[in-house]
Amino acid sequence: MSAAPGRTVNSATDPLHLTVDETGPGVVRELTGDQLAALLGVPGLVRLSPATGGRWRLTGNQKAGLVRLRTPSGGAIQLHLRPKLPVRNLLFLLCYAPADPWLRDTVEAAEADDLLPALADLLARVTRRTLDAGVLHGYRTVEEELPLIRGRIRTADQLRRVGLPLPIAVRYDDHTPDIAENRILLAALHRAAHLPQLPPHTGLALRHLAQHLTGVHLLPPGTPLPRWTPNRLNSRYAPALRLAELLLSGRSVRPTGQLPTSADGFVLDMPAVFERFLTLALTDTLARRGVRCAAQEQHHRLDQAGHVRLRPDLVLYRAGRTVSVVDAKYAARHFPAPPTEHLYQLLGYCTALGLTDGHLVYAATTRDGPTEHVVRRVGITVTAHALDLDRPPAELLTAVSELADRITAAPETGRAEADVPPGATGQ
Repeated sequence: MSAAPGRTVNSATDPLHLTVDETGPGVVRELTGDQLAALLGVPGLVRLSPATGGRWRLTGNQKAGLVRLRTPSGGAIQLHLRPKLPVRNLLFLLCYAPADPWLRDTVEAAEADDLLPALADLLARVTRRTLDAGVLHGYRTVEEELPLIRGRIRTADQLRRVGLPLPIAVRYDDHTPDIAENRILLAALHRAAHLPQLPPHTGLALRHLAQHLTGVHLLPPGTPLPRWTPNRLNSRYAPALRLAELLLSGRSVRPTGQLPTSADGFVLDMPAVFERFLTLALTDTLARRGVRCAAQEQHHRLDQAGHVRLRPDLVLYRAGRTVSVVDAKYAARHFPAPPTEHLYQLLGYCTALGLTDGHLVYAATTRDGPTEHVVRRVGITVTAHALDLDRPPAELLTAVSELADRITAAPETGRAEADVPPGATGQ
């Protein structure tokens, strides 16, 4: 809960609660040097600028989530970064996966109105559905010393032993629930159960689900997540694992510099959320039209020496020929034209790819349709589109389908993939 803008901080050890909206004028607060050092120690969370009376203005920086900061002197700051999107819409963007349409209904059934409680509630719902069919088991290679032979004897280790031949160094495959998929799921359940402002019934559900994973090793905090490979056996785990990895990866709030500041929390980078959704939705929609999408593909064709590297968000191919290029922009759409740097960026992409048109897609609300901007002397057209993320999921996906139609309606004047010089393009 946000305190009044003019409130004076009593001491360096008092917990300071700050709520900053993603958009808007921000909040003006009086900060001690200790609190200011903590906020500056984790750059990018908010924008700080001096205000009148020795106070500071904190404004949003396209982040959403909750962060707990420790100041150098041991004080605390709880920073709530409130997204501009309704929570259900944001959850849909986060959890969108073309292969799991049932997840859309689960997202719309989320009860909480705040991001973290809603995310925890969604994890509980998806995990319950996943574990209803039973806990996944797999084979894991174990090396240990036993008083009897199990599996194979580790001959080299056994010969190095001095004294009694027992215990025996052995290696065997154990059929166990202690596999990567269940470790990730258990870590996420444990993490979600300890989120602040969590409704009691959600916390109880998360702890109950964690009890189903008996025999699974709980990953220590800060441990890298184990890798898992999608296959037929773990396919029912996939939605829960994507959600679990999202919740666990969102904790990566890392202080910088020499200040003794510690931070913990869940933070989303909203431009990355929008780019991921647009990439998945367009890739799925265009695949049904015979168009292949290559995301974040490197190109070195802008200059003759190949020294300039470009990485468009999406390059579209049909039958081996470049169709178009798309770049996602989580920013307010500017009228009558996009920012100059955005036009320069698309002009560079089109020039390198041999295209006569490119597309900018903004996460913005507008009543106007797409606007075309023809660059003089080169004949390249950059079209700016707006995608309203406030729409319900079904309407949003319809808008993506219409966007795909407009993008592929342009004439195909691109270069064939076979014409690309060796080493010019790579994932």
